[in-house]
Amino acid sequence: DADRETHAPSAERPEFRQSPPSPRRPVAALTAALHAPLLALRPRASDRSDLNVRSLRLPNNADKMSGTVPMSMTPMQIAKRASLRKLSNLISPVPADIDVAQSAATVPIRTIAAACGLSEEDYEPYGHFKAKLSEKIGPKLQAERGRGYYVVVAGINPTPLGEGKSTTTIGLAQAMGAHLDKECVACIRQPSMGPTFGIKGGAAGGGYSQVIPMEEMNLHLTGDIHAIGVANNLLAAAIDARVFHEMTQKDEALFDRLCPVKKDGSRVFAKSMLRRLTKLGIDKTNPDDLTPEERTRFARLNIDREKISWRRVVDMNDRFLRKITIGQNPTEKGHTRETGFDITVASEIMAVLAMTTGLKDMEKRLGQMVVAPDMDGNPVTADDLGITGALTTLMKDAIKPTLMQTLEGTPVLVHAGPFANIASGNSSVIADEIGLSMVGEGGFVLTEAGFGADIGLEKFMNLKCRSSGLKPHAAVIVATVRALKLHGGGPAVSPGKPLSHAYLNEDVELVKNGVKNLTRHIENTKKFGVPVVVAMNVFPTDTPAEHAAIKEAALAAGADDCVLCTHHAEGGLGAAALGEAVAKACEKNKDAEEFKLLYDDDTSIKAKIETIAKELYHAADVTYSEEAEAKIAMFTEQGFGRLPICMAKTQYSFSHDADLKGAPEGFTLPIGDVRCSAGAGFIVPLVGAFPTIPGLPTRPAYYEIGIDEETEMVLGLS
Repeated sequence: DADRETHAPSAERPEFRQSPPSPRRPVAALTAALHAPLLALRPRASDRSDLNVRSLRLPNNADKMSGTVPMSMTPMQIAKRASLRKLSNLISPVPADIDVAQSAATVPIRTIAAACGLSEEDYEPYGHFKAKLSEKIGPKLQAERGRGYYVVVAGINPTPLGEGKSTTTIGLAQAMGAHLDKECVACIRQPSMGPTFGIKGGAAGGGYSQVIPMEEMNLHLTGDIHAIGVANNLLAAAIDARVFHEMTQKDEALFDRLCPVKKDGSRVFAKSMLRRLTKLGIDKTNPDDLTPEERTRFARLNIDREKISWRRVVDMNDRFLRKITIGQNPTEKGHTRETGFDITVASEIMAVLAMTTGLKDMEKRLGQMVVAPDMDGNPVTADDLGITGALTTLMKDAIKPTLMQTLEGTPVLVHAGPFANIASGNSSVIADEIGLSMVGEGGFVLTEAGFGADIGLEKFMNLKCRSSGLKPHAAVIVATVRALKLHGGGPAVSPGKPLSHAYLNEDVELVKNGVKNLTRHIENTKKFGVPVVVAMNVFPTDTPAEHAAIKEAALAAGADDCVLCTHHAEGGLGAAALGEAVAKACEKNKDAEEFKLLYDDDTSIKAKIETIAKELYHAADVTYSEEAEAKIAMFTEQGFGRLPICMAKTQYSFSHDADLKGAPEGFTLPIGDVRCSAGAGFIVPLVGAFPTIPGLPTRPAYYEIGIDEETEMVLGLS
């Protein structure tokens, strides 16, 4: 991530030292240096007591009065005063993310929950610093408080190092909550452990703008991704097992095993079988009443095994699982087939979690997931396999967002984790709904959209807002001088390799050549009727002239404002100006009356694809492989033609070619394959040959990760 490099401090903060980054030292060697400036923020034992007390001693720091809390304060005000804090005496250069995080004051999660006005019935603690929120609390809170402003945070097409979008989201949340005294909740995605141990690292932010404890967020969290993986693979196992049993049994034997005779001679349908009966138009509830023809129709799914689309998943980067052969053991009697793995966050079940509005809706969506066509071309769903109830049971805790905190004590909701390049790329509708109700009227929810605005923000608008009915009041687009130089024709940027001198020295012309990437993202966002604020994520090698060139171009393209941000080095203080600009943009757009979607539901699948390609990517044409043509025809015939589009393409360019930088136009966009995520509620065109599970680099991040055997503290996590 970009924010793991040293960022520039504000000119107004002379106490920051402009010295080169020092070699990383072990945690033990940094402990004294890091704990000293943050010690004032660490709650004493007396501060961790139950909040239902008549007074509460607060940490004595520069931004809060020490002493006894006034008797007139409510429990929510007491908790807020105990949790919010402004960072001070920060270190420059900024230490490693994990060292900052492990040295920070972490407030018990019950205090964070109380500061949000939540009762103990509203959440379930997972250890001391995480809690699951009930998905049902949104409507109750909304009735009491109303809804806040809805802000989406996106970015330009990034370099492979990332441009600090997650860190900007967290820094902005810290600014609004701890520095501008506004009710604010950040809604972000759960990190996949594939990138955590691969190239990118975790997704808890960076520097002095982080979610803590960052180790817990980046490693397993509350087990949601594990639950998704198990549910996904249970369904995969059920598909192949069903095909096997249908191929090796006759009709009556198959029916008898699905509806076995009890000791008293009776049979019953399992509750999970009733939806298939309804689908078949069979209104009988006693298995013995079915005719032989009805028994065969019920028992035989007749899955076309050559067209099974459901794949197994693993939450790790493993290129050798992209294409595999299963069924090679003699016990499978020669019933082999080719398939492959996706990374877990690309599973449709993850997308269902991100798009659902509640437990009942999730069960319906899980049941509607299409796993294959039958031999007549009809869709076979999870409901047909009778597995929906089991999948919902596995997901019963995953549907609840996880409450955490930032370094400055502002609340964060972590939920769902679909990648933006191969999936829907946004945190959950449920988390956003809860957040909007938690902050209430006049408050702010900052929800992050993955990668560049051409994919993450586009899917936020056309998928998430279409499904939820929510309307954003403003969008933040994060940009860096480095990325714009790359888009202006700068040398390639590669993880693990030193940056070229072009990125370390002033080159205003290179920046001016690259700002066309930013301006197109601004123009695209405004097509949805949403005002834009640009956040310039500042690096120490940037110059005022380069910043001026970016601001001039951004304002000319229609941005409401373009603000310098130093939140990586300064925490919330470094994003306070951004917070003020965002608040101003939201207040001017209070009713979000101009918000609109890019296309209508009734438009054909191809027309939707081509609208995105031509309107947002600026492609001249779209081509389709034979397989893609056949899939589009099949999905249309099956009744899925009204579903919106979730493009799977590279994050590094507006086009299909990662090396085509800037703001390309006139190219032809190739669609290599198309998938249907009927449960999540969208069609997924794969642009070119696009892998859905990453591989590991030559030197993955796992080389740096370990544990201190004495303290049991995690080391090297980024």
